[in-house]
Amino acid sequence: MTDDKLTTADVLRAHWAEHLARYSDKLSGQQIKAARDIMACRTAQMGGHCEHRRCDCCGHETQAYNSCGNRACPRCGALAKEKWLAQRRKELLPVQYFHLVFTLPKAIEDLALVNRRVVYDMLFKAAAKTLRTIAEDPSHLGARIGFMSVLHTWGSALLHHPHVHVIAPGGGISPDGKHWVNCRKNFFLPVLVLSRLFRRLLLEGLDKAYKADKLRFSGKLASLSGRKAFEAFLKRHRRMKWVVFAKPPFGGAKTTLDYLARYTHRSAISDSRLIGMSEGKVSFRYKDYKKEGESRVMTLQADEFIRRFLMHVPPKGFMRIRHYGLFGNRYRSANIALCRQLLDVSAPEPIADLENMAWDERYLALTGHDPLLCPVCKKGRLELVADEYASPQPREQAGHALGPPKAVCELPSA
Repeated sequence: MTDDKLTTADVLRAHWAEHLARYSDKLSGQQIKAARDIMACRTAQMGGHCEHRRCDCCGHETQAYNSCGNRACPRCGALAKEKWLAQRRKELLPVQYFHLVFTLPKAIEDLALVNRRVVYDMLFKAAAKTLRTIAEDPSHLGARIGFMSVLHTWGSALLHHPHVHVIAPGGGISPDGKHWVNCRKNFFLPVLVLSRLFRRLLLEGLDKAYKADKLRFSGKLASLSGRKAFEAFLKRHRRMKWVVFAKPPFGGAKTTLDYLARYTHRSAISDSRLIGMSEGKVSFRYKDYKKEGESRVMTLQADEFIRRFLMHVPPKGFMRIRHYGLFGNRYRSANIALCRQLLDVSAPEPIADLENMAWDERYLALTGHDPLLCPVCKKGRLELVADEYASPQPREQAGHALGPPKAVCELPSA
């Protein structure tokens, strides 16, 4: 089967029962819930607020059920992403911004896969402490800085590759709180110094977690469970070169925010990258960064595709977006106001009163796209014909193991 509109939900519907039977003992509750939510998303199984709309130009009709709202779902989160992006844009300062990436060596990536909550949290904290420590050093910037961090756990081929993206303004507040300290043009902080401190802090964190019995070892990592073996593991990584990427973002801070926003409220792969499903295999587009980001096609067994996809479902309640330093949640508004005062600039005007808008007006204001534009004629608008509550269809009665019926419309979730 080849389908230009193939979705991740289609793949799950076709192969989930087999995958679940094979890996039920290895899947977390969050992964199972994510798969079931994605299959049910915008179908009768979600029920709830159901809209029947008809194009006022060509007569095309659509019907929409509730979205699942699961943060691993490729079809949900569009409006939440745009609202988040609008809020972050309001907080931008009129200075040069820098994009930094903190990543882990391969062996520690494997350890993180078994201990995701522990190691991902450690990755966030080590990167944050590294930046704040080096920035406050008078021999470098000598200022208190603020920044935002976003965790990505995937590469373009869906393999496990945890790394933290950081967006930081090029400067900070002086220790006495009376001056804005600018960094040098096109240079924020020395990456070699950052990488060495990051390496030390991360390895110290792993050592503490091991001593507190917070790390699990299974499969090929079982050999590291002994104290001597783990100490040797840490010693090897102390001698390795760790990579921290840092440079001014291409196109400025807004461009980098747009880049990050594609991942803040999305899953590891968007449905637009899927090409087709045939004979139990799934094909999708990916970027080969060994070939300068060349676009290529990868074909995987459906079972392997599902395994890779579910590998990136975050642990329950885990925060993938965090703010540090001056931008910490508690004092962010006050600190941003102080930064603007020291820079002698005013706050930007809000784009609109989003909270008092209808959902379609809010979506249009945030994205520039009309969600009620007819997908067939591209001229008319989808006018409401009927709006009623539809009771959720029990998943057991819908043959949930094989998946629910496909949704009958593509309206974005409000």
